[in-house]
Amino acid sequence: MKSSLQFLKWLYPGMRVKRWLFMAISGILLFGMGAALLTAEGGLLLRLFSLLLLLGGLLWLFFGVALMVRSLLEVVAQGHVQDLVELVFQRRYLEKGPKIVVIGGGTGLSTLLQGLKHYTTNLTAIVTVADDGGSSGRLRQEFDVLPPGDIRNCLVALADTEPLMQRLFQYRFAEDSALQGHSFGNLFITAMTKITGDFERAVQASSKVLAIRGHVVPSTNTKVRLAAEHADGSVTLGESKISQVSVPIRRIYLEPSHCEPTADALTAIREANAIVLGPGSLYTSIIPNLLVDKIVEAIVTSKALKIYICNVMTQSKETDRFKASDHVRALITHTNPGIVQVVMVNTEPVPSSLLDRYRQEDAFPVEADAERIRALGYQIVAENIISTENYVRHDADKVSRLIIQLIVGNRGRFAVPSAPASAEAAAEARG
Repeated sequence: MKSSLQFLKWLYPGMRVKRWLFMAISGILLFGMGAALLTAEGGLLLRLFSLLLLLGGLLWLFFGVALMVRSLLEVVAQGHVQDLVELVFQRRYLEKGPKIVVIGGGTGLSTLLQGLKHYTTNLTAIVTVADDGGSSGRLRQEFDVLPPGDIRNCLVALADTEPLMQRLFQYRFAEDSALQGHSFGNLFITAMTKITGDFERAVQASSKVLAIRGHVVPSTNTKVRLAAEHADGSVTLGESKISQVSVPIRRIYLEPSHCEPTADALTAIREANAIVLGPGSLYTSIIPNLLVDKIVEAIVTSKALKIYICNVMTQSKETDRFKASDHVRALITHTNPGIVQVVMVNTEPVPSSLLDRYRQEDAFPVEADAERIRALGYQIVAENIISTENYVRHDADKVSRLIIQLIVGNRGRFAVPSAPASAEAAAEARG
């Protein structure tokens, strides 16, 4: 009885369904009449009339159904019917892409994700939670939560929602307010953590709000602190303080030293077709994830292609005078030589105008000493992979294309989109 009453609601005034429903029914009736007359005995005029009824019935049925569906989609998709085609294309097309795990933190990780999401939705970002500076550090100390900053940046990078929502999550309150320095996204994730009682579930809920392509997971749910032991034996405790000490870093470690990884992180690594380390700060964004128990073991035993994307500029007081091979040595010294198979380095010179700016910050281009990396036993990809518009950054599209090419070249069994990230782009590619 209830289902019958629900059905009758389609006949209410203003539903904008009845006219198209009746049009479709009329089309069926016309088609039926045409079919009946076509089988009846008669002359040429009767046959022509029956064919016209058949054709008219089909057209009437087609337009009736099409307009009824469109009327319904205008409600469901809130008027963005044209966007629906793009959405279906992306979901069906990109879900066939390879499973890629990207490990790191900071702006380098979020930049790469912006490029990779145009090739696959099977993305997982495993993000460091050792940050203790800025807004994240204040929220961590005041509310006893994991730092949300790097997580927020990755969520926004993978977001498939309205630009306004992305701007909202990145909005930072002015310095003359009580919330000075905090971003709305950090506050949102912190509030969700308190509501759900779990940081990981808070990230999952935030992912739904932003309708992200892929997954973002913390490397651990343990409240860890990053520590650095320097060449002179001194120790610096706290991620934000490490870059303030000019003495070279001998090693970094986590406190507590043993912390469990998240289950989602281990699952993503086991199922991955490719695992990408970086780009990002070597000591404070990439390696901290690898110091979490079982993470390195999972990566080494994985059958996935393992890629390390080397930084394009050195970082003052962290990787001063480091060449690409020095980055690799530091990485494997802290982990395992099997952590990486392919090293990606930049070969494009940095414009002098930008060099002057970076020189003031004691940052210089990382030398791509390919032969030394090959001598360590690793494959090297040396290409122009940077963008130099305002800053020296990895070009997300260039790096993403190279990663996809490496996956296809080394595995050769994935249905991977080679270039187009939209229905229009695909149509242009087909010519």
